[in-house]
Amino acid sequence: MIDRLEKEVDMLERHLKVLRMVIGNEPIGIVKMSNETGYPHHKVRYSLRVLEEENLIEPSSQGAITTDRTAEFVDDLDGKLDEITDKIGEMRIEETPELEN
Repeated sequence: MIDRLEKEVDMLERHLKVLRMVIGNEPIGIVKMSNETGYPHHKVRYSLRVLEEENLIEPSSQGAITTDRTAEFVDDLDGKLDEITDKIGEMRIEETPELEN
């Protein structure tokens, strides 16, 4: 269960790194992003597809560019991450009772 969560967090981190690169370097292509991040082309391509499905980026002839929705998403992102962090903090089990065998 925790391994799956960790994989999801890693994938979200990759998507956000790719989005950050698009924001800072638009238009930008897959090869340049792959070279700069160290992610394989297929993982960058997948992240771009996810971001495009979320309407945060769009393709252009020169590479990926942001959309009108990108700025609003970025503005809301820190608050959403704080909410998730708080939820995860509430899941902690401070003391584990003795388990019977």
